[in-house]
Amino acid sequence: MAAREQRSLFGEILDWMLAPLLLLWPMSVALTWLVAQNIANRPYDRELGVMVRVIARQAASESLTAANPPDATRRHLEQAATQLLRPDDNDSLFFQVRGTRGELVAGDADLPLPADTSPSVEPRFRDDIIRDEPVRVAYLWAGDEAGGNGALIQLAETVDKRSRLATEIIKGVILPQFVILPVAVLLVWLALARGIRPLSDLQQRIRQRDSTDLSPIEERHVPEEVAPLVGAINDLLGRLDQSIAAQRHFLADAAHQLKTPLAGLRTQAELAERELDSGHGDTLSMKHSLQQIALSSQRAAHMVNQLLAMARAEDKEQALRKQDVDLAAIVVETVRDFVPKAMEKRIDLGYEGPEPEDAGARLWGQPVLVREMVRNLVDNALQYTPAGGTVTARVMPDPFGQVLVLQVEDTGPGIAPAEREVVFQPFYRALGTDVDGSGLGLAIVQEIANVHGAEVTVTDAELRPGSPHGTPGALFTVRFPLRGDDPAEP
Repeated sequence: MAAREQRSLFGEILDWMLAPLLLLWPMSVALTWLVAQNIANRPYDRELGVMVRVIARQAASESLTAANPPDATRRHLEQAATQLLRPDDNDSLFFQVRGTRGELVAGDADLPLPADTSPSVEPRFRDDIIRDEPVRVAYLWAGDEAGGNGALIQLAETVDKRSRLATEIIKGVILPQFVILPVAVLLVWLALARGIRPLSDLQQRIRQRDSTDLSPIEERHVPEEVAPLVGAINDLLGRLDQSIAAQRHFLADAAHQLKTPLAGLRTQAELAERELDSGHGDTLSMKHSLQQIALSSQRAAHMVNQLLAMARAEDKEQALRKQDVDLAAIVVETVRDFVPKAMEKRIDLGYEGPEPEDAGARLWGQPVLVREMVRNLVDNALQYTPAGGTVTARVMPDPFGQVLVLQVEDTGPGIAPAEREVVFQPFYRALGTDVDGSGLGLAIVQEIANVHGAEVTVTDAELRPGSPHGTPGALFTVRFPLRGDDPAEP
């Protein structure tokens, strides 16, 4: 899939500001043209209206009846019109007078009749065409109210002067816009450049930071619109700082924990080498050194395996690969694997719960991590349970609580209430015990539970025969949400 082209915030804002401006400018020109036409028509229409009234009064003073010869009427009206209408070099004038029956009394016969035939005291105006030329026509139906006996008086003028005046008006409005528009674009550009300058300053401040500086970014000098983004970055930096601090602490503890078995390996190897060089080495001392070397290597291997398990539990990508898991089958398999160790320590290790393949003992999770959790819980119980004790692993479906419960119970020394929270921290070991371990088992359990949205609790186990000194032992309970309640369910 092709990478999405990176967009410029400056360019996008500029586009959204200039695009409407460039779109509105032609609309402004069109509206200006219409307004200019209206403005140019007003004085010339007023003049046409005055002249058509004069001709109407002249026509009203003439007798349009049969007693007055038509030729004499025509001659009188044309003389009056000639004196009134003074054509210039730009426009031509036409007039027409028609009688009450629509007969032509005087003027040009080419003028078309208007569609409106109702009597009117005030002149009316329309646009028309005479001899293929556009004209502006003023007309008046002089009825009885006006003393004109229904005569039609029309006066037409070509529109050259009007067009010229409209053009001059448009030039007066549009030409300044050609100067103002580039200036406006330049001002918008400068305003945007100044407006996003704080972003550039913020970028420089972040770039100049040292890679180890995870302190919050100062929010007082950033724009209000960017403040939520800076706040989110500061929150991320805070969480990253905590994560890095936890990793450093973890690595320091891991190095310290690994140093002990590795130092033991080196010490035993040097001791065996000196004995061989001195010639005083015997079979028993060599066997003891080899046993110590094997024990130290076993501790180191166990520590490395636990560190790898912790890394797997923290791997988010691994956690996303979930599937249907048979918890009962995993617990039964784990108990079988630890039977030899339980027999060696004379511990009664057992399982209680549904058989494998039972539909009620299934959860939605990562099988490798779930298996690692069960192994760490069972191994931890066997480590702290003395000889003759009991360790029980249980699976208990709870459809009403919408959970699947895993329990590991032992008859060991138990965990004091004050320590039940801290035992899940990496490398923590309960005080007063001489058990050899890495201190990572329960931390891995907690991490895997978090990945699955499960809840881990530790309480006192039920006091039973075999508990040393009357101590109840520890009961670890993990409540897995059923698949429908899993927030990571696809």
